[in-house]
Order: sequence, then structure tokens, then C-alpha cells
Amino acid sequence: MAPATPPPSAPEPPQHTGTSLELLVHGVGGATPQEMLGDPRIVRVTGDEVAAVYRRTEDADGEQRPERYRDEPVAEAYCWSGLTSGNGSRALWLLLLPFMVVNLAHWMRPTATGRSRAVRLYGVLVRLVALSLTVLLTAAACEVALDLLAWQCAGADACAERRSWLGFLAERQGGWWSQPGRRLALAAVMPAALVGLLWYLSNRTWSAYESQRPLDGQDAEADDAFGAAAGHGPNAPDPDAPGPNAPRPDTGGASEAGSVSPALGRPGFWYGRRLVARLRAAHTAAGFLTVAAAVAGAAARYDRGAEGPVPRFIGAAVEGGILVGALVVVGVVCRRGRSEQTRDTRLDGALISWLPGSALALLALAVLYASWSRPDWQSSGTLPGEATFRLLAVGQGILVIALAVVARGLYRRTPEPRTVLHGLGGPVVAMLACALGGVMTGGVAQRVADWLDGPGTPGMGRGADIAGPPVLLSWQASVIPLLLILLLLPVLALVVRTARTARRLGPVVEAEYAPEPPEASRTRRIARIRATAALTDSAPWIVGVVSAATLLLGAGAIAGSWYSDRVPGRAADGSGPLLESLADAAQSTGSWLIGFGFILFVAGGRRAYKDASARRTIGILWDVGTFWPRAAHPFAPPCYAERAVPDLASRMSAWTSTTPRGRLVISGHSQGSVLAASAVWQLPDATRPRVALLTYGSPLERLYGRWFPAYFGPGPLLGLHRSVHCWRNLWRPTDPIGGPVRIAEDPDPGVDRGPLKDPLAYGRTPRLPLPEPILGHSDYQADPAFADARADLLEELGPRVPRQAEARTQKGTSGRSSG
Repeated sequence: MAPATPPPSAPEPPQHTGTSLELLVHGVGGATPQEMLGDPRIVRVTGDEVAAVYRRTEDADGEQRPERYRDEPVAEAYCWSGLTSGNGSRALWLLLLPFMVVNLAHWMRPTATGRSRAVRLYGVLVRLVALSLTVLLTAAACEVALDLLAWQCAGADACAERRSWLGFLAERQGGWWSQPGRRLALAAVMPAALVGLLWYLSNRTWSAYESQRPLDGQDAEADDAFGAAAGHGPNAPDPDAPGPNAPRPDTGGASEAGSVSPALGRPGFWYGRRLVARLRAAHTAAGFLTVAAAVAGAAARYDRGAEGPVPRFIGAAVEGGILVGALVVVGVVCRRGRSEQTRDTRLDGALISWLPGSALALLALAVLYASWSRPDWQSSGTLPGEATFRLLAVGQGILVIALAVVARGLYRRTPEPRTVLHGLGGPVVAMLACALGGVMTGGVAQRVADWLDGPGTPGMGRGADIAGPPVLLSWQASVIPLLLILLLLPVLALVVRTARTARRLGPVVEAEYAPEPPEASRTRRIARIRATAALTDSAPWIVGVVSAATLLLGAGAIAGSWYSDRVPGRAADGSGPLLESLADAAQSTGSWLIGFGFILFVAGGRRAYKDASARRTIGILWDVGTFWPRAAHPFAPPCYAERAVPDLASRMSAWTSTTPRGRLVISGHSQGSVLAASAVWQLPDATRPRVALLTYGSPLERLYGRWFPAYFGPGPLLGLHRSVHCWRNLWRPTDPIGGPVRIAEDPDPGVDRGPLKDPLAYGRTPRLPLPEPILGHSDYQADPAFADARADLLEELGPRVPRQAEARTQKGTSGRSSG
């Protein structure tokens, strides 16, 4: 008789087999590690004084004592606020706001499907717009230094007498510097120094950000579904190029195997060393060539119109050299975009050295040429720079319109309903960058002219000592009051719509908190905050209206200046008292609005850098602008993500490699959720499934997904969801920044958890006897849903195996997580 088979033993309850870690990433405005960890006693695990990972002192050796952390994870805080805040002098970056805005336009192209040439054309057009802004800034500096100071004021006795420091340049002095060409040569030092300063700032931040190489060994292989599978980024290498490793055309995020291939997962995405160095050389050369053209052009025009001591062919040779240099600069800017498939460690040494050096040599030749003695040359009127500003404005308008045509074509090929302005977000933002550049440069010229002219009004011819800046700049200033009046209409419409939405939400709020007795004031406040938070979704149309009005009014300013060749106040002479007074009022009001707004802008920016509360107010816009690499303009503020994303990815990779059975949740709030998602994309394939993602107050879809669909659209976010082990996203209806991530998958994957109640209690309750605040975008950890979501993620991550399996793992298996 066969022995009875013993009944199977009941499996032992599952046990956690490793320490769990929660890596916290703060959001806009920053936070101290003590605040993030809730403990004043902290220790720095890795990093420096700018950005670092911290733990509580008692958690420093948490991996050696896993039994203490079975109920909650070891908490680590990544503090990156030092990358975006600090000394108040950093507010000077705000002066380069147009460069940052045009750099944003580079990343706003619609998702492309099989349109690699259109994608490359989009990138070329944005880079040309960016180049025009550099030329515009330098031309404005030349207008102030060369035209207003050296040419007009030093050449007018009344103006030079009031400015004693200009006495040695005055024509009536008859000194060596009194000749117009020598005055221009000396004044060229100012715009040349500005270009040199921009080069220095870009080079210094390039060394601190773009040149910081991440951990080795993360380059994607040719068949990596999360790296080089699709030419997804703007200006990716040509898919038609020969070679076995040439990328396939942009599929809008989907590889042939059906998995999502995000551009932010490429090893070279956050390593833009070569591109920024090349663009910096081109833009620096463009600045020097602009100054050289202003100096040499004036002298060459005089030589062509008079029989003087200087042979005419010298001026023609210098101008020909400047023209050749300009063509080379345009060719360098148009030639190629970013290399993202691999970390491009090379540098175009000859180009980045010889191009700016050659432009500087041409500037020196122009200065020597202009300094040649011309005893009969006298300055009168203005330097002929009017045509320069008009051509720049017309060229920018043509480039923006061409960019809109390309963007619209890309969108029609792969329409995504949530994309802002039907794919025209990039052109709209590029137009705003041009408008900002024109307003800021024109404002400086207007204010300097007013200061030099004393009681007179430049350009009006009534008691004015100098002719003033180019007529176009006065026309551009004059349309600003009209633009503000036009903006009142959509603003009033939004106010009315918000009030109606708040009234409609009142019964909804009371129903959510039933059966608590309603209180009218409490209901109105909650409903008003919800309605105000929803205004974020109307921002694209406001930006579109501003951009369209700017384009039309700018075209009107160009036409008015071209037709009349006089400032608006004089162009309206003889048209009747009403029109004359309106033109005078628009010209003077616009000029002062520019100057006053410029001062407020710099002062507010400096306060935002030093004050945390002010930084939170405008921080989301600035953090969005400086999140993206400098792919279009090298003089834009540096990209903090090129330091933060490799930091986070390196920390997660290092921890999972040294803790093979550990569980890791990366937890990001607000802008920190964008950094967290970007870092997860950068993880190796073997590591990513061992990581859980917790986001809250996240702008991933609401802001980034709509404005940057090629990088955070439905395809990339779906791929992120599939690549990590699990993901939870918390959001509130009172949050003006965060929202659902809207993963497009059937059935619903359950990523979004919300809307969460805010406030947690409508009135007083036994558990919450005091009135609860409306938290909006802050303090998500105060909601019990946060702890529940984190616990769910840890539960899904595991690893949980029976003790016998754990013993076998310790004896000789690989030790990889079951998750």
C-alpha cells in the first residue's frame, strides 16, 4: 500500500525582502530639505551646495536596518532650488527673456508622423528667429551707443554742452576724437562689450550645465525601444541618411513594435554640449558682425558720396568681408540641429574658435577703417539705421508666418485634440519673443533719447536737440496703448465667465460635502477658487490673441513708419485736433509705459529670485522656460534640467544597483513631477520596471502635454505609464497648475486619483474641529490620499516572496526584483 501523500504545507505569508525608498522632488519655488523631510536634523547623502540628496540623520543607514522600514519607506529629498534661485543679481537673466521665449518655441512643435524634413525645417526656422533676436539686441545697443550718443548728441552742440562727459567727442572741440568716424569707433566698444558679456555668460553656464556628463554606460543601443528607435525630437538626424544605425522617421512616439519611444529617453537629450558651443560661436560672431556693419557702413557711405582721402575699395572690401561672415553664420545656424541618439562628446573646435575670432578681426578692421582721418566729415541727422530695424521686423514676421505654415502642416498630419491652438503654439510663442525683443530694445532707445534730449521730445522737431531713434521704434511704442486696450476685451470676457462658472459650481460644491449644512460664504469661496484655477486652461487662447494682435499692430507700425517716415506725433499733423492729440498721447504714453514696465520687470525679477513667495507666483513660467535645453538660442538662461535630470537618474540607478531587492518610489510635486518623469525615462530598461512614480499637483499633461505635445503628449505619457511598474497621479480641482495626466488606454489604468476634496472638510467636524484651509497647489501630503497612494505603489512594487524563495535567492540567484 502506497504511503499517503502528505498534504501540502501552507505557504508562509509574504515578506518584504528589501528596504523601500521614497525619493522626494520639490516643485516651484523650492523647499529646504528640512521642510521636505520634516526634520531639522539632516545629512547630505550626495551632491553639492547647488543640488543634493538629503536624508534624516536617523535614516542615514536605513539599508542596513530594513526591519525598521517595513511600514513606510526611507525618505530622501532631492533639493534643486539652488539651480533656479540665489543671488539677486541673477535677475539680470530676465533681460534675456526674449531669448528664453524663442527657445521654448523650438520645443513646441506638434507631434510629427513621417515628416522628418518638415521637422528639420521647423527647427531651422526657429533658429533663424533666434538669430534675428541676437542681431536685434546688438543693433539696439549700436543705436544707443553709436547713433544717439556718438553721432547725434556729440555732433549737436546743445546736447554735448549738457553732457560734459561727452565734451572730448564734441565736434566743436576740434580734437582727435571729434571726427564722426573716430567717435563711432570709440562708441563701438559698448555693443562689442555687450556681445562679449553674453558670450562669457553662455560659456560659463555651458561649463556648469551642458558640459556635465552623466554616468557612463547609459547610451541607448540601436534596438532600444526607449532610446534611439524613433527620430522623435526636433531636428533629429536625417532618417534618409545611409548607415545601419540611422534612425527611423518620427512616428509621433510609437515604434514599430508598438512601444512608445520618447525623445526624453535618449542618452544625448540632456547633454547639449556640442550644439550650444556651435550656436554660441555663431551668435557671438553675428553680434560682432552687426557692430562692424554699423561702424564700417557709415564710413563707407561717406566715402562713396564724397571725394576723400580714403580709397573706396577699402570700404567695399570691409563690407564684403562682413557679408561673407554673415552668410557663414547663417549657414552654421541652419546646417544642423541637436544630436540626441548618442552623447555627442565632440566639439567643432575650429568653428567655435575661428568663427567668433574672425568676426572680431573684421570688427577691428572696421574700427581702423572708420578711424581714418576724414576732416570734412560732419554728423547730422541720424545714422541710416532705420532700414536695419525695418528689415529685421519684416524678416521676423516672414519667419513666424512660415513657421506657422510648417507647424500647421505637421498638426494636420497627426492631430491631437489637446494640443494648444491646433498646433500653432510654437509660432505664437515665437511671435511673442519677437515682440518682447522689439519692446525691450525700443524702450531702451526711447528712454536714452529722452534723457539726452532734456526738455525736448526726440523726433518731434520742436525744441529737440537730437533727431532721436529710428522712426519705427516710436511707432512700435505707440501701438502699445492700443494693444492694452484691445486686451481688455478678452480679460473682461474671462472675468465674466469665471463669475458665471463660480455661480454654477456652488450647488456642485454643496452636493460634494453633503450632508453637511451649507454655508453661503464657504460655498462661494470654494467655488470661486475652483473657477479661478480653471483659468489656466484658457491661457492658450489669451496668448494667441496677444500674439495675433501683436503681429497685426506690428505690421501697422512698419507700414506707418515706412509711409510717413516720421514719428506718429508728426505724421498726424494736419489730420485734425483729435487725431493729432491721440497720436501725441499714444507716442508719449507708449514710450513711458515701456520704460516703466522695464524697471518693474527687472525689480520684480530680482525680488522673485530672493523671495520664495514671489518666486512661487511667477516661478512656474520661469521654471518651464528654463527646463528645456538651449537648442535654439545659446544666450538663453541655462537649463537646470541638464543637471537635475541626470542627478535623479544617477541616484535611482545607483540605489537600485546597490539594493537589488529594494523598492523605489520617486515622488514629485509640481515641476518636480516633470523632473521625476524625465529622470525615469533616462533609466536603463532593467531599472525602469523596478520604479514606481507618484506625482501630485503635476503639470505633466495640463501644461507640458498641451504645449509640448511631441515630448509630453498622449503617446509619450502612455509609454511612461507602460515602462514603469506603477504610477499614481493626485490632483485637485482647486489647483491652477496640476491636473490629471489622462492616460489614453482602455481600460482606464487608474493612474489619476482625483479630484481630491479641497478643503478636506466643509465645516467643523469631530476629527477636524477647526476650519480646514483650501490648499490648492500646495501641501498634498496633508491629504490622506497621499499616504494611501504611496502605500498602494509600494504594495504593487513588492518584492514579496515566500521566505523559502528568499533563502534560495540569497544562496545564488540574481536577486532581481520580481516587479
